[in-house]
Amino acid sequence: MTLYPKLIMDALATVTYAGTKKNLVESGMVADTPSINGMKVKVVLVFPRDTDPFLRSTVKAAEAAIHYHVSKDVEVEIETEFRSKPRPEVGKMLPQVKNIIAVSSGKGGVGKSTVAANLAISLARIGYKVGLLDADIFGPSIPKMFGVEDVRPYAERVDGRDLIVPVERYGVKLLSIGFFVNPDTATLWRGGMATNALKQLIGDANWGELDYFILDTPPGTSDIHLTLLQTLAITGAIIVSTPQKVALADVRKGVDMYRNDKVNVPILGLVENMAWFTPAELPENRYYIFGREGVKQLAEELHVPLLAQIPLVQSICESSDEGVPCAAQTDNVTASQLSYLNLAQAVVTTVNRRNREQPPTKIVGMHNA
Repeated sequence: MTLYPKLIMDALATVTYAGTKKNLVESGMVADTPSINGMKVKVVLVFPRDTDPFLRSTVKAAEAAIHYHVSKDVEVEIETEFRSKPRPEVGKMLPQVKNIIAVSSGKGGVGKSTVAANLAISLARIGYKVGLLDADIFGPSIPKMFGVEDVRPYAERVDGRDLIVPVERYGVKLLSIGFFVNPDTATLWRGGMATNALKQLIGDANWGELDYFILDTPPGTSDIHLTLLQTLAITGAIIVSTPQKVALADVRKGVDMYRNDKVNVPILGLVENMAWFTPAELPENRYYIFGREGVKQLAEELHVPLLAQIPLVQSICESSDEGVPCAAQTDNVTASQLSYLNLAQAVVTTVNRRNREQPPTKIVGMHNA
């Protein structure tokens, strides 16, 4: 029996690819003319991605079709290629990012996202290349804070991969699940869906070269934190809290999560948010609504730096709601802006010291979870 390419192509045309509901030939999945050497046939099939759920069944169906429609004596070899190159493996993501900073809190409502947003902008304002990932999959707030709720990121082709292009605002590269879901609808995802979405925002985005990559993590401890620790070598963590005693109790849990023997992520320091209230009409007055210097005292007890004490100022809340964080305002320098600029400088100093004195963080292994 003599084999020729049309026989093989006709056989492949009988195989339907579930991803397009069309046959392999119509779907443009046969890369080249089948290679024939006697009774040996080599076919190259091109799939959208290496994680294609129909890959294995399609390859088996193609091999079976050639045996059925051509000859059971044909020795079939099927190679697979992918239109989009696979995501880099763990440990090789973000090769151009120098420092990864997790901003965390033991509980919600302490202004963690506000601190993360203003820290990122302040770092950009003093000359650093900064990215901010909203890792709070179930309660994303960064799009609103930056006034980009209606923006929809697009993908671009980079080195054979389709990568999401982060939104740029106030000198900061941004990504959030909030860009891809309805802001008025609750995100009802199981843990696996949330962690997969997070990995896409990290590994399937064109973050480029960054000095600081800020992770705005969810409050508390969760699967999201574990995914971040298993995906990225986090340079250090910043814990945000109010001076309130009930909040301070949760700070200890957050610190313990990063200091755990299996994790070993350095604590860069604590931030005391809403440290005192200063009314606009009485800028020199301080009212300690949530207690006085509770975070400062805890920092001393835990032997970690107190990076900043941020006052509770009405304009900080209003500016975030309006999509212009206080650190991004340029009309006049306020006490709030100075607080965040000082925080940014303290973070730079602390990170530089950490990098000089401590070894790089290792990614948490799956078996250690």
